[in-house]
Amino acid sequence: MKKFLLCFCLAAFLLSCNSDSEKTAATSSDNPDSTKNAMAVDLPYKASYSSNFTTDVSDADLKLVLMSYKDWAAGNMDIVATEYGDTLEWIRPSGDRYNLPNAGIMKMWKTYRDSLSSVTIDMQAWQKMYASDRQEKYVVTWYKEIDTYKSGKADSGYYHDINQVKNGKIIQLEQYKRTAK
Repeated sequence: MKKFLLCFCLAAFLLSCNSDSEKTAATSSDNPDSTKNAMAVDLPYKASYSSNFTTDVSDADLKLVLMSYKDWAAGNMDIVATEYGDTLEWIRPSGDRYNLPNAGIMKMWKTYRDSLSSVTIDMQAWQKMYASDRQEKYVVTWYKEIDTYKSGKADSGYYHDINQVKNGKIIQLEQYKRTAK
């Protein structure tokens, strides 16, 4: 009888532990107010641009951005030109900022791409980001690029790019680079 009572108490204890954790998990995921309360932290900064991001960006927009990298690496510059809008704002890793018609940017990019014998891109990660309060779509990428010049010299770097997409075209490209060792 003592063994039965001990087993019963142990089983009741284990079941009560599981049901409480399940109830807590269900409460926090099912109750939007608990999510709001968890996020209502007194933060030391307020985002000047936006802090209201979701992943509500279409897979077609994601594919457009990723294909622009694939086409760049393959040297398909005529296709690259179709992936960008009529005007592109391009912010280079050096901090130089261009806001030019597609033809002007493509002229610069074609000249640079023609100096390379190969481009290798290791796409490491990407994230779709939709700024709900601004109604703007972005695809953020992280990758390693190795540019090999026709002279044989190679240049490699780790990049972090922010691609803004509007109406099925890339309209802004902001790039950051860390030289690879």
